[in-house]
Amino acid sequence: MSIVTKKGDKGETSLMYGRRLSKADPRVDAYGCIDELTAALGLARSFSTDKFISGEILAAQKDLIVVMGELATATGDRERYVKDGFHLTTTEMVDRITGVISELEKDKSLYSKDWVIPGGTPLSAAIDFARTTCRRAERRIATLGAGEKDLNPEILRYLNRLSDLCWVLARYAEKGSR
Repeated sequence: MSIVTKKGDKGETSLMYGRRLSKADPRVDAYGCIDELTAALGLARSFSTDKFISGEILAAQKDLIVVMGELATATGDRERYVKDGFHLTTTEMVDRITGVISELEKDKSLYSKDWVIPGGTPLSAAIDFARTTCRRAERRIATLGAGEKDLNPEILRYLNRLSDLCWVLARYAEKGSR
């Protein structure tokens, strides 16, 4: 099967289970932002030689596949999606990240008295870039959620927490380079 289907040549794309939407639809924009975030995290991970940072980023990337799949499924197909064995974004995913943040925050030296200016190291800069990409995805999904009452609230909670994790990981990466 070729990646070239030509089905998107007129500005439409397919969701899971074949429903067609405009590429300008807020749902498509939302899961597209998650795709960008996953790639930004991959760039950051490629710079990392720290197993802890690499592991946390990879875990987030795997979680984002869950988020993206859920967003790429129309509300009317969600039951079928779960029945087919796919997962939804959960409180446990949010709690896992919250726990990592709590552990990292025990090191008070990660917090500067001033505003942080990204770019202390290539790795921290890449993580900060992923953080801002995450914040954009969060805004786009909030927009989607404003028009769709059945959006899983754990998605926004997850992204909010993930951006916090990125901030702390970037500071951790900078500290490790001192």
